[in-house]
Amino acid sequence: MRIVPRIKPDGGGTITFFLAHGAGRQLCRLATTFATQKQAFSYLQKYRTEFERIARTRLDSGELEDGVVVLSML
Repeated sequence: MRIVPRIKPDGGGTITFFLAHGAGRQLCRLATTFATQKQAFSYLQKYRTEFERIARTRLDSGELEDGVVVLSML
């Protein structure tokens, strides 16, 4: 999984990561309300398995927004 944190000006942020899916990779985006990249990254790592499971389910059912699996905090 490759992770690229991005923080929005309003204090919220997104973290993008790639999910291994067969021989390919799927871009996923997790929206968070954390003020810092460190907090958001820590949250993603803590719940990584759950987010990957949700992302795979959404990918398999075709729930994509512009080719990206969009997730939000649990």
